[in-house]
Amino acid sequence: MTNEVLVARGLRKAYGNRMAVHDVSLGLRPGEVLGLLGPNGAGKSTTVGMICGLTVPDAGCVTLSGGVSLASDEAGYKRRIGLVPQDVALYEDLPARMNLELFGALYGMPPELLKRRTDEVLAMVGLTDRAGDRPATFSGGMKRRLNIACALIHDPEIILLDEPTAGVDPQSRNAIFDNLEGLKAAGKALIYTTHYMEEAERLADRIVIVDHGRVVASGTQAQLHALLPAAQTLHVELAGEPDDALLQGLPGVQRVGQRLDVGVADIGRDTGPLLAALAARGIQVRGLASARATLEDVFLQLTGRQLRD
Repeated sequence: MTNEVLVARGLRKAYGNRMAVHDVSLGLRPGEVLGLLGPNGAGKSTTVGMICGLTVPDAGCVTLSGGVSLASDEAGYKRRIGLVPQDVALYEDLPARMNLELFGALYGMPPELLKRRTDEVLAMVGLTDRAGDRPATFSGGMKRRLNIACALIHDPEIILLDEPTAGVDPQSRNAIFDNLEGLKAAGKALIYTTHYMEEAERLADRIVIVDHGRVVASGTQAQLHALLPAAQTLHVELAGEPDDALLQGLPGVQRVGQRLDVGVADIGRDTGPLLAALAARGIQVRGLASARATLEDVFLQLTGRQLRD
């Protein structure tokens, strides 16, 4: 896309014999949230590190609009990016305002602009009243919000957020969502990594799923749902537990006690034949409910259910 503000091509990174990231490519547009999802150890944080310039790739490159790259203009490249790291990065014994002033000074912001931006981002994350307090006295959610403010102090056009809601309470999480949606509305481009599927469902315009360092799927949520063999699930409550032999020949049926879970592509088309097939086998139905496939269903279909370290 010609309007992409960031393009990563063929990123690779190995640590010894372990390939952490293998040929990851993605693009990011202004005013877009790109969800970067994957199991533990899939390469999400390494990819973010290469995009922001903290990790040197073994191969591949990242280019910003205008042809700017780390190789061509490192300082200019980094000024256009704000990073919210996975681990909170604050000076715990400096007041919140001084944390922001320190990060702003590292970007060479002039004093008047820095003061104005400090006031703006403190208000944005709801910490104006705590500007003079040390982060050591903050809750986990407040620290996360201040961490986001530090990433925004220099008004970057691209914001990378690596699991920014880990360990925060629901109120802080929703406040962070509101902040991110406001940034998106203002035309900022965001890359958002998370393990919480409901966050990606709420925030992401497009999603890239990585596993074992490779991109296994990418697209809009609708495009990812289309990868599932069944778009919806019928939950059929039975009058008793049927003989499993009676269920032979019924495609996509899983029995859970006195309930059948049946994956269907079209609920309007497939419900009638299913009920007729059950009746023909003498299986009595007590109730029927349906549920749409979720992003978590897509994620597990693509990455499997095996536990990851």
